[in-house]
Amino acid sequence: MSSDDKSVVTRLRKLISEGGYQPGERIGEVRVAEQLGVSRTPVRLAFRTLEQEGLLQRANKRGFVVREFSQEDVLCAVEVRGALEGLAVRRLAERGLPPAVREQLAGCIARGAELLGKGYLEEGDIARWSELNETFHRTIVEATGSRVIGDAIQRNNHLPFASADSIVIDSAALDREYQKLYLAHQQHQLVFQALGRGEGARGEMLMREHAYIGLRYGALFGLDPDAESEAE
Repeated sequence: MSSDDKSVVTRLRKLISEGGYQPGERIGEVRVAEQLGVSRTPVRLAFRTLEQEGLLQRANKRGFVVREFSQEDVLCAVEVRGALEGLAVRRLAERGLPPAVREQLAGCIARGAELLGKGYLEEGDIARWSELNETFHRTIVEATGSRVIGDAIQRNNHLPFASADSIVIDSAALDREYQKLYLAHQQHQLVFQALGRGEGARGEMLMREHAYIGLRYGALFGLDPDAESEAE
């Protein structure tokens, strides 16, 4: 998927999360393409991606509807992913980090450092972060060699906002989103450190907390519209 295609996915994901498209609402390629100012092809690809993520479901052969879900559904799905990925980190740390896996994870860390090193985000950085983030998480899970963990995560990824790649990015607030992604990058570094040192329990705890980066950390950076009321 190209950077432009991923940008459409990100924009649609954000619109759904904010209620721009209501649960049960039917949406079509032509309407969405006109609203986003893009062609129908990236919208079609975005629909397929968001269907896999559990945000859309097919209404018939020619359309989709926004899936109904609650905040409790989202929280539970994220918590389940954190538990499963945390288990993967613990098992991998206790078994020892193979050189090839260490090299691949280190590459993700280096790419993240390069992307964030300039001190700000550009629109195209969102797709690049999405790719390296997906690689970091997938590498850890696959390195455990556990089909049970992998299959469980794949099933959970079909729930709304559950996958590691479904983090919502506000392209109109890239200065604050930079802070969130920088923190996520630091968490990647800490998980990698724990893996390298064979610290299973610490790595598991870090990965569990990392799962909440897209759900609970927005308030720290002024990205959560409900942050003020929640703090009262």
